[in-house]
Amino acid sequence: MPDRPETTMAAQATARPGPSSASLPEGQRMPDSQRMDVRLSNVTKSYGTVTAVDDLSLVIESGEFFSLLGSSGCGKTTTLSMVGGFQEPTSGQIYLGGTDVSRLPPYKRDVNTVFQSYALFPHLTVAENVAFGLKRKKVAKSEIAGRVAEILRLVDLNGFEDRKPALLSGGQQQRVALARALVNRPKLLLLDEPLGALDLKLRKQMQIELKRIQSEVGITFLYVTHDQEEAIVMSDRLAVMSNGKIEQVGPPDQVYDRPATEFVAGFLGASNMMWGEVHAESGAMLAVRLEDGVEIAVPKSAAEGHGKRLRLGVRPEKIAVLPMSEPVGEGWNVLSGAITLNVYTGIGHQYTVRDPVGRDFAVYVQNTQAARGPALGEAVQIAWRAEHTFVVTPSQQG
Repeated sequence: MPDRPETTMAAQATARPGPSSASLPEGQRMPDSQRMDVRLSNVTKSYGTVTAVDDLSLVIESGEFFSLLGSSGCGKTTTLSMVGGFQEPTSGQIYLGGTDVSRLPPYKRDVNTVFQSYALFPHLTVAENVAFGLKRKKVAKSEIAGRVAEILRLVDLNGFEDRKPALLSGGQQQRVALARALVNRPKLLLLDEPLGALDLKLRKQMQIELKRIQSEVGITFLYVTHDQEEAIVMSDRLAVMSNGKIEQVGPPDQVYDRPATEFVAGFLGASNMMWGEVHAESGAMLAVRLEDGVEIAVPKSAAEGHGKRLRLGVRPEKIAVLPMSEPVGEGWNVLSGAITLNVYTGIGHQYTVRDPVGRDFAVYVQNTQAARGPALGEAVQIAWRAEHTFVVTPSQQG
């Protein structure tokens, strides 16, 4: 059986090479020695009996685009606020560039922040908004003009210098807010859901722009978002948070393809989950018997440390839907079922396939304009490569 094309958010994230330093304007990229790493050591933040951040330890490398990803109330914004100095940790230490800043105010940290609300001065022009921080620092007027012009070119707003914020689109206002933060040449930029107020199309455009800008300037970016696709597309690494703790840290493709916990598997994209028990092993594969007695193959490496009873998963876009009569080659896991839902999404079809014991499998199939897909009620096979099966720490025992 031949491989079929697969389109995933994780695959998109790995195919985004940034510009090389050699192609950048002289002096635009921050030298390695001036970038800032971030280290949180056993940081806890409590409000009375409520713990917002719970014994969190994390290292963000210098020059990295790092995202904190999670739903509302998971502690990601509180963590960002403590790094920025807007809140003090109840316990633990925060280090910026090797210096303990846990009790320092924001103005004593070489950090700037971009918020979801642009907070632009409506009575000032674009250039005046961008120059505001430089003027407060009493930077020479001749230098201010050059730095403002340089940063506006970087965010593609040259020619907009004399416009007021009210005459700009949401995306342009966000670029002004970004330029205002970057013009001060911070070693660390904090971004708190900065694209949340934009419409979907503009948000996708700004994701690429933010990644381009970060690649060019080389500043460490710490980005907070609840949007999974946003974090996957832009981040060098990301941390998935839940209940004040980090569930998993790693490059987007690694976290997506090999989630560590059932929470991560469900939060970062969609997953089909199953229970199974190790029945035998052969080489690099385990034979795992599902609850209905059907056996599937699971990579031994994926199951290490999880015991004999396993919580298994496979992503919907990894699965092929096949006629019952089509032969399936070696190395594929196969289950039978019937189509109970067929939704056309433009770029493909989303199916629900129910197996004989009532498990529902979500399947995403790319629209290749080939032969018609299966009809509702039609008996089919679903198949996926064994190596695409992952094993997670379960949310609860089944």
